[in-house]
Amino acid sequence: MTTILDIDSLKALQAIQKEGGITRAAYQLELSQSAVSHKIKRLENRLNCRLLNRQSGLPLFTESGTQLLNYAARILALHDEALHMLSQNTIHGKIRIGITEDMTGTTLATIMARFKQQYPNVTIRAQIDQSLTLSQDILGGKLDITVMQVFQDEITSDDTVLATEKLHWVKAAHIDVPRHKTIPFLAFDQNCFYKNWVFENQEKADQFEIVMTCPSNKGICSAIEAGLGIAILNERYISQKMSVIDSHFSTTPPEIAYVVRKGPHSQNPILQRLTNEIVSAFVR
Repeated sequence: MTTILDIDSLKALQAIQKEGGITRAAYQLELSQSAVSHKIKRLENRLNCRLLNRQSGLPLFTESGTQLLNYAARILALHDEALHMLSQNTIHGKIRIGITEDMTGTTLATIMARFKQQYPNVTIRAQIDQSLTLSQDILGGKLDITVMQVFQDEITSDDTVLATEKLHWVKAAHIDVPRHKTIPFLAFDQNCFYKNWVFENQEKADQFEIVMTCPSNKGICSAIEAGLGIAILNERYISQKMSVIDSHFSTTPPEIAYVVRKGPHSQNPILQRLTNEIVSAFVR
């Protein structure tokens, strides 16, 4: 008859080593002491040797028990690796993710690349766009998940907040703010929610004239530094060539939050795995 080393018994043996005894191992495994003892006795019977010393004053494991522990560690590692890899290969699907341009840095790109390697049968399609567009697309079912900016009072109960940040009115350090004439304003595009906030909340909003729209943070920052106009900008992008001019305006921009938002019908497990990967990378 072929001798079989069953996985559960090897796990019990490993737990005894880790916890220092059968009582604590049983608690960790959520089993009774008698169940753990039975698993060890079954191993001993199959191998025809003692694995544990039952006498006080002796080491917990016999020489045979110590040898088996070394094998058990390798067997269980291979067992877990096989389960992990095979379960990944059975996962299929497609994830449509929307991302704002300022969230397309190394961290998020690395997460998606690693996720694709782990789940080769899952297709990821990324859409880079403005927050208002992404918000509309996820509500319309065109996206499964978004990583985007929203004003703090627009955070929903289902959003996961990754970070918060202040916004400021900014200009080039070498120019003055026009006070009695049209104020040149730089917007990210026609669907820029910073721009919408200005025209909805700022006194004398008709003084502002949009002189450039650009979907890129780099483009807006270059235009500010050149003196082409003023803008509302995230605090992280304010350079030494810019000046904060919040005091020149009647209303200070509200803080924003970077959030992960899932679609109303996006509850599949693979999407949740990607969400968990993103959250764990950004929320420390």
